[in-house]
This record gives sequence, structure tokens and C-alpha cells, in this order.
Amino acid sequence: MDNSAMPSDGVGIVREYRKYKKTPLVRILGPSVIPILAFSQTMGHGDPFRWPMLILAVIFVLTLARLGLYMRRGRTLVDPDGITVRRALTERTRAWSAIYDIRAEPVPNAMGSARHWLTYMYDTDGRRLLLPHIDDWQLDNPPAEVAGLLAVGAPYRGMAWERRPEVEALIRQRAAHRRAWLWAFYGALIAFGCMTVLSIGLLFTSDGSPVVLLTTLVPLGSFVLFAALFHACWKYLVPRDQRKA
Repeated sequence: MDNSAMPSDGVGIVREYRKYKKTPLVRILGPSVIPILAFSQTMGHGDPFRWPMLILAVIFVLTLARLGLYMRRGRTLVDPDGITVRRALTERTRAWSAIYDIRAEPVPNAMGSARHWLTYMYDTDGRRLLLPHIDDWQLDNPPAEVAGLLAVGAPYRGMAWERRPEVEALIRQRAAHRRAWLWAFYGALIAFGCMTVLSIGLLFTSDGSPVVLLTTLVPLGSFVLFAALFHACWKYLVPRDQRKA
């Protein structure tokens, strides 16, 4: 089945992008298996790592639930007034006059079963918004679909789709700050791994180990410090494909 509706009743473009194709279960359940198994191994044994594992398991289960709701409820609705994005719990609408561009972008280093194309809507302030289901899980050729969407949407904007240096600069800046948050998260994960190893070592070499302090507070503190550092150096984090104006 085609994932977009054709214009109807002569009133203009009316398209709905939603989940049509089935998503392999491994794509949804895969990320939650490891923390759930780790938590199950610590239950009932008074293990000092029980609470850190519980926190990880809860985070992954909530993420899984949110993804399931997103796959069921998520929509991208296109009509003459603009584009409406319906996500797991929220809904946003952008008028055509506020939309700067729509871009199908490749996902760097995407695994075989992951999505290789995602589509984003950029507003005139350089903010981007993911358009649900305009991707290669639901469409055979997302870039071609976006090209057609730009063509039929141009008359409703009242202007041509053209690049503006000031908006491109905002897009690059926001991309760098998103990368700063991501790298801070990765840094916190590395800190969590290191503190977990240290805690295990202390259990065997000393009378006790401050597990909660090492595996919770230290990673949280690391996240704050990394976030502050990376945001201060955001100019060096602009993605290579966006460095040219």
C-alpha cells in the first residue's frame, strides 16, 4: 500500500504518512533485552548492583513503551495549511510560511536493520522536527518522496524553496548543540561502565563498595561536566556535511 494519500476534492495536497509496513520485532525489543536480563540476574540475591540495574531496566522499558506508542500513534499529516507532526504523546503543527525546508537525511553508520533515511522539517529559526514514517522502513525511496512533497508544497508557501545563509547558520549551530548533548550522554555511559568495573573491584579488594555513589552520582556528574564542555566548544562539533554555508 502506498504510504501517502493523493490530493482530494481539488482542495490541495492531503497526505498522511503512518505505519503501514510491519516492523520486525527485533528492532523494537532488541535494545531492552540486555538490561532486563541483567536486572533479572540480580533480583532476590541482595546484590549491591540491584538498584543501578533496576534503574537501567526501567529506563529501557519506558523507552520501549514510548517507541511502541510512537509506532502506533505517530503520523505526518500534510494539507494546504501546513504540516502536522503527531508523536507518541505530543502533536505540533507548522504553517507552510514557517517551514524553511524538508530534508531526507541519511543516518550515519546505520546498522543493517535500522533506518537508513530519516526526514526532518526545518523551520525558519533553524529548528528541526522529525517527520514520522517518512523513512525507509515505510517508503522505498524517501528522498524521492520528499522531492515530490517539496514540489507540491511550494505554492502554499508563497515563495520558492531556497537556501538562506542566516538560517543555514542556525541549522549548523543547533546541529552542533545536539551533538554536544549526544556526546555528553556517551561520556556518561563510559563513566557508568568504568564505575561499574571499579565497584566490582572494590567488592573483592575491600570491605565494601559505594555502589550507588559510583554508578549513579558519578555518571550524572560526568554528564553535566561533559555537557558544559561540549556546549562551550560547539563550533568544533558542527557535522562535516554542514560546515559549508
